[in-house]
Amino acid sequence: MELIPGLPDDIARDCLIRVKYKQFSGVESVNKAWKTEIRSPEFRQHRKGSHKSQRIIVMAQARINPDQSSNTLKQSCSPVYRFTVLEPETGDWSELPPVPEFTNGLPMFCQVACVGSDLVVLGGLDPVTWEVSNSVHVFSFLSATWRRGKDMPGVRRSFFGCASDLDRTVYVVGGHDGDKNALRSVLAYDVASDEWASLPDMARERDECKAIFQRGRLHVVGGYCTEMQGRFERTAEAFDFAKWQWGNVQDEFLEAATCPKACVYGDDGKVYMCRGCDVAVLEGSTWRNVAKLPADVCNATLVTTWQDKLLVIGSARFGEPHMGCVLDLKKYKWTQLEFTEKYSGHVQSGCFIEV
Repeated sequence: MELIPGLPDDIARDCLIRVKYKQFSGVESVNKAWKTEIRSPEFRQHRKGSHKSQRIIVMAQARINPDQSSNTLKQSCSPVYRFTVLEPETGDWSELPPVPEFTNGLPMFCQVACVGSDLVVLGGLDPVTWEVSNSVHVFSFLSATWRRGKDMPGVRRSFFGCASDLDRTVYVVGGHDGDKNALRSVLAYDVASDEWASLPDMARERDECKAIFQRGRLHVVGGYCTEMQGRFERTAEAFDFAKWQWGNVQDEFLEAATCPKACVYGDDGKVYMCRGCDVAVLEGSTWRNVAKLPADVCNATLVTTWQDKLLVIGSARFGEPHMGCVLDLKKYKWTQLEFTEKYSGHVQSGCFIEV
């Protein structure tokens, strides 16, 4: 069966790769051949290789309501979070459909990661009962629908690190259990097969750590053990999948004992971090400041990278509207993003996806 009657399939594919991601669900419903084509790994590779894919940032962001007594917008004391989508290259904003089990708001402190054209949402605290959730939900940008994944196994953990290999696996690292005991355990979730597996334990307990997948290794930065209770460490360790073991602990990976949330790896293999009012890069064992953070994002809540760009979303101070800026990592110049009042609420978590 021809993809488009009367046209060679290679030309038909060149037409399909130009479809915007918001139109995928409609295109899928046309016929089985189009659905099979769009869902094939080759289609995604061809779309990306032809520079027709779309780069988007998905955020768990608080809703804000107009203050009737002024022209400003105020965030409620108990914010309700939903998923917002920003296309940084066009400035377009939109929202994802609500997660079926969380129509009254996303779990607090849930973690998100992208795998292929899927968004994976893991854990968090129920916004009503504050009970720890071990739930997994997956949003497909191809069908524009949510599906329920298999729950995270083992103890109900919160404040864990989360990373993706961008292909098919999400990693859940550390965190703490219901008794505030920091964890060393690591889990791997295969999104396609909906199956969980365990990795060997880390050398250290790591609550509130940062997990990053880079060049075939799972890197885990910072966090703290049970006895430290909120006093962050400077250490890091990495899991080598080829050797199936953790490497030696780097005792002074971070320059200061701080929350590692703003630490990211760039596509250039370098480590970047927002610290204080600066963006710094790790060169050997030394951190070097490369750019000043714009004043309106210096309280950073989300930092991510793609190609030669670093995105920072944050606010000038706690409780202020959130804004976003993109740093060119070659020229170290900032570009301001368009944030409307509707989309200026607190950003809890987020990730970059290329659809």
